[in-house]
Amino acid sequence: QVRLVESGGGLVQAGGSLRLSCAASGTILSISSMGWYRQAPGKQRELVALIVSGGSTSYADSVKGRCTISMDNTKNTVHLQMNSLKPEDTATYYCYAEVQRTILPREGDYWGQGTQVTVSS
Repeated sequence: QVRLVESGGGLVQAGGSLRLSCAASGTILSISSMGWYRQAPGKQRELVALIVSGGSTSYADSVKGRCTISMDNTKNTVHLQMNSLKPEDTATYYCYAEVQRTILPREGDYWGQGTQVTVSS
């Protein structure tokens, strides 16, 4: 009974920016980590960025220097600021969260439904 709701996707020109947001709600005690994955047609789902509750972050090599992930623990919300977007960034972006719950099972991994990002040339 945890849901992740994504927002902020859309169509932008190459070089533009988008800010994706994901809010987690439900039977949540705490969140260990949140992140963003993306998947383009015919490709594997890949990690874009991940943030741990302690503040450490990791990024895919393809987005380093262009993306920044942040988390608001009080709101159970994660943001991904994407700058200098390229056509190869076009994909469906999925929010991910590792959650400690108020009911059993104590821990679980959850995914959002995805938000489309399209970068035009």
